[in-house]
Amino acid sequence: MPSPAPVPRVLILCTENSARSQMGEAILRHLLGGGVLVVSAGIQPSAVNPLAIEALREAGVDTAGLRSKPVDEFRGQEFEAVITVCDGAREACPVFPGRGVRVHYNVPDPAGVEGTHEERLEAFRRARDLLFSCLAEFVTVLVGPEG
Repeated sequence: MPSPAPVPRVLILCTENSARSQMGEAILRHLLGGGVLVVSAGIQPSAVNPLAIEALREAGVDTAGLRSKPVDEFRGQEFEAVITVCDGAREACPVFPGRGVRVHYNVPDPAGVEGTHEERLEAFRRARDLLFSCLAEFVTVLVGPEG
């Protein structure tokens, strides 16, 4: 009996792994519906921003298991794709072995927005919607338009 094919792996990086990469991880899992391992990490990880969770849940995206992780947790591992979602992560991203593609989307940092809860949440919604758009395009390239 042949061994099962390895599961494709995707890593999403940003500076703190608190908002953009967390939302990207959850959204990409939502879009792919399984069959691909999606993880996120940060160059200087902190904690998952509660507004990121709130914005994802509003859109019906599962947030179970999201946690802030250091990029070193994945150093030396192979990925089919490494996606950076901020310029800082793109510049500081370590090299990963293998022939995986590198993709970059510069998503404005919603955590830097000040104001009322609603104004701050709106910034997270904008980041979420931009990530949905970018990652839907990425999925089309990764698995094809029929996938």
